[in-house]
Amino acid sequence: MAEDWRRAFEKELEAPYFLEIKRFLEKDGVKSVIYPAPNEIYSFTKLPLDSIKVVILGQDPYHGPDQAHGLSFSVKKGVRIPPSLFNIYKELENDLGSAFSRPNHGFLDGWASEGVLLLNAALTVRKGDAASHRSIGWARFTDAIVSHINKNREHVVFLLWGADAQRKGAGINKNKHLVLTSVHPSPLSANRGGWFGNHHFSKANAYLDEHGIVPVNWNHLP
Repeated sequence: MAEDWRRAFEKELEAPYFLEIKRFLEKDGVKSVIYPAPNEIYSFTKLPLDSIKVVILGQDPYHGPDQAHGLSFSVKKGVRIPPSLFNIYKELENDLGSAFSRPNHGFLDGWASEGVLLLNAALTVRKGDAASHRSIGWARFTDAIVSHINKNREHVVFLLWGADAQRKGAGINKNKHLVLTSVHPSPLSANRGGWFGNHHFSKANAYLDEHGIVPVNWNHLP
């Protein structure tokens, strides 16, 4: 974990519930494969806290081999682009037109360097077992992250896709921040309507620009 994050969340990291998470992962890791790898769980923290412009909340890491690496909706290069991310790319094309060129990979680290925090509600998962670590305490820690950004920053854009993300972001101060909601980009939800045409990416940039903040280059996916 990056040092600025460690300082900001020192009390959480030393709390009994967080120590229980660590003990659980140690035990579960003996009998199961856990994703992402230990050195990638906190990959999202390489984005400095004071550089966050946009927060995209996901649910839990992908549970297939070589997929998860600590950023929500993102997979490592060389891995097939997941359906949800494919729909995100389709909406970017719809929203931004020629300003967005779909990459041939699903590695979203470039967005992190643009100030986009890609945060999952649960930070680990058991191989082949979706949502298997959602109840081990991660939600309390990631709630603390959302709360910290809400209280200590201004003019951050929160993209809340799906009911789970919207519940997690229910306490965000809409007088200080922009909250954009829609259905989840997974095919099951997106194809029912409400995802395509939400224009969240251009709306986010318009809001940032309005408040004197450099917009996100959504095309920065090297």
